[in-house]
Amino acid sequence: MAISQKLMMRQGQSLVMTPQLLQAIKLLQFSSAELTAFLQEEMERNPLLESEGPSEASEPAAAERGSEESFQEGVSERVEGDWAKESLSTDAGEYAANLGADVSNLYDSEDTSRSRAEAAGAEDTMGLSASSWTGALGGGGGFADGETPNLEAYVATSKSLRDTLEEQLSLACEDPRQRLIGSALIDAIDENGYLREMPEAIAERLGASLEETQAVLEIVQRFEPSGVGARDLAECLAIQLRERDRFDPAMQIFVANLALVAKADFAQLSRLCGVDEDDVRDMAAELRGLDPKPGRAIGGGDAPAIVADVIVTAAGDGSWRVELNTEALPRVLINNSYVARVSASAKGDSDKSFVSNCLQNANWLVKSLEQRQRTILKVASEIVRLQDAFFERGVEHLRPLNLRVVADAISMHESTVSRVTSNKYMMTPRGLFELKYFFSASIAAASGAEAHSAEAVRFKIKQMIDKESPDDVLSDDAIVARLKALDVDIARRTVAKYRDSLRIPSSVDRRRQKLAAARQPA
Repeated sequence: MAISQKLMMRQGQSLVMTPQLLQAIKLLQFSSAELTAFLQEEMERNPLLESEGPSEASEPAAAERGSEESFQEGVSERVEGDWAKESLSTDAGEYAANLGADVSNLYDSEDTSRSRAEAAGAEDTMGLSASSWTGALGGGGGFADGETPNLEAYVATSKSLRDTLEEQLSLACEDPRQRLIGSALIDAIDENGYLREMPEAIAERLGASLEETQAVLEIVQRFEPSGVGARDLAECLAIQLRERDRFDPAMQIFVANLALVAKADFAQLSRLCGVDEDDVRDMAAELRGLDPKPGRAIGGGDAPAIVADVIVTAAGDGSWRVELNTEALPRVLINNSYVARVSASAKGDSDKSFVSNCLQNANWLVKSLEQRQRTILKVASEIVRLQDAFFERGVEHLRPLNLRVVADAISMHESTVSRVTSNKYMMTPRGLFELKYFFSASIAAASGAEAHSAEAVRFKIKQMIDKESPDDVLSDDAIVARLKALDVDIARRTVAKYRDSLRIPSSVDRRRQKLAAARQPA
């Protein structure tokens, strides 16, 4: 059989992931904070995109600089005239009004002159010249040049743990060699205050002796916060106790047996420490007053606030009203007036192509955002419909639910529902919940009736354990028996898994803790 080459035409279908489609998929899984950051980057890249609330203070300067020619140089300027705002229409309603603030008239010329004179007069007492004062307020030009003050210079910033330790190191060590070793040790301390690299490795990397590195580590361990620089929990507690002059031989043995402390095995601790059980309980109480993670007291900043994407409220007819949170919606528009002017002034093919691409990308982004809001609202509405009993009667009535059920109900793919429910939150009369909270595994009913939600079963286990007394601590087998009496068919290992996920200790440890708490004086 001869081998030959031939040309053939074949018709077929294939899914092509265009950049626009990839962008739409990426927008779905963004949280509110991630979406805001993404839109800010897009507005910096695309001069046709604007936020709905631009600062009014930028209008005069932009009007002086603005021209169609500057656009051809890749610079986006705002021009005078009416703005044809093409805002994102969503089912949640219209967006808020202009959020900008005019700071250009905060100081008039007399105030500026007076401020400079006062700053110059205070030079002898404060060590600041007029130029340094105006530079701190807004740059080299100062207020007289028409520049507004740099308000970010007045924002308070929190020091990190590393900065705090470096400041103390500069005061504690004058020898440059010790400072170098100390900086390396500080770099190896994590956010909780623990040393995550052994001194031997640091000494070898720096070419220093182990004795010298250990000596500098002892200096660092005397820094604030107390307990920083420890290699494990026992050393962290020992440092804090040593500073309080409470690290006697009995306490040393007590700290060396933290596993027994966690189990509240006071009888064994009493024998090891050579003191009675009352003293052991006092030592345990003293240990609870220490900080096991001293690094958390400094730096880290505030935890980012969670913003609800969907708000659920009770309607007058007994149903539930589901709407998008307008505060979390992006505020992006296309300046059609500016588009028309720069399109008319575009001279070369490259300029026209640039304008066309920017307009196409801006339109696609606006449509993608609009589709994102509609999809979130559709998924959230279906979740509320399926979990109606939860909103009316609480977590015990949470139904088992998976992505396929919601996807089939709203005619979407499971992957789309998964992206929509990631990092999205719903504010309800019962609190703030992530959308994924409402998707729970199914636990069969003993009588063959409707299955139970795993989250509801987990809640029942917690309720049982919260109500138990020191004389009647429930074992996992006892919890299984009680759940079967409530028509929940569950295995013992599943109960143990759910109990561990709730960070509830075993029945033996709970009995010891409850007995120890009962013996504590009121």
